[in-house]
This record gives sequence, structure tokens and C-alpha cells, in this order.
Amino acid sequence: MMLKLAPDFELKATGEKVFRLSAHLGRNIVIYFYPKDNTPGCTDESLQFRDLYTEFNDLNCVIIGISRDNIKSHENFKEKLSLPFDLLSDTDESICELYSVIKMKNMFGKQVRGIERSTFMIDAKGILRKEWRGVKVPGHAEEVLSFIRELKN
Repeated sequence: MMLKLAPDFELKATGEKVFRLSAHLGRNIVIYFYPKDNTPGCTDESLQFRDLYTEFNDLNCVIIGISRDNIKSHENFKEKLSLPFDLLSDTDESICELYSVIKMKNMFGKQVRGIERSTFMIDAKGILRKEWRGVKVPGHAEEVLSFIRELKN
């Protein structure tokens, strides 16, 4: 895979913050795009990242979750799951488009546009080191953590 600079962006985040990717240079960044707050797969995935948060943090890693839900929905989801990281709201899909995670999906026999569950690992220099697309939730956060550990060695 050709290494490339991750596209910079800015989005509203939980906690009345604004997240700018380039402001986090010097740290590893894991961005996981997920379809919707309070759905089973998205809840499981967020809990995995929450449960491994200390280990990610020990590797100088910022975790960010992004979906099309609004900030109010994100605040409730974050509080309900006690997530120690921020969730970003991409209601206009601009960042989803930037990272090409919007796909046509089958939902109850109908074609709908939605987020393909995807994770991106960006290193401390802002280089996109790995993409996981069409993510299956079980064991995913552990797989991302293992990849970052191997990068350090």
C-alpha cells in the first residue's frame, strides 16, 4: 500500500469541542466510522474501543468515532456507554465522502446510502498507515491495537 498523508478535516465533537485532525500531529490517531448511535453493532464496536482505551492511550493514540448522527445523539450515546473519547458529527457526510465510506447498502430489501463500517489508522506524522473497510465488529479493536503495537516495534 502506498503511504499517503491523511486528509485534514474539522468537525464538531462531543463536549462542545471542535476536532481538527492536524491539531493531533505527534500522536497516533484511530478514526472509526460507524453507521448509527445506539445500534447493536455500533454499540459493540464502541465498547471494544472503550475497553481497550488505556492500552491505546499508552501507545500515544487518540481514538475518534464518526457517524452522521447529530451532536445531541452523540452526547447521549457517549454518556450511556461511558466512552472516554470524543464522537464527531458528520451530518452533511463531507468527511464520510472525504474518506469514501458512504456506500449503497441493502436494508430490509431496499437500497439505502449508509456508512460502511471502516477504521483508519494515522501515524504521528499524519500518514495514513492502514485502512480497514467493511469491518466485522468481533475482535476489531484488538486487531487495530495489535497493528499499532507492531508499528512501534
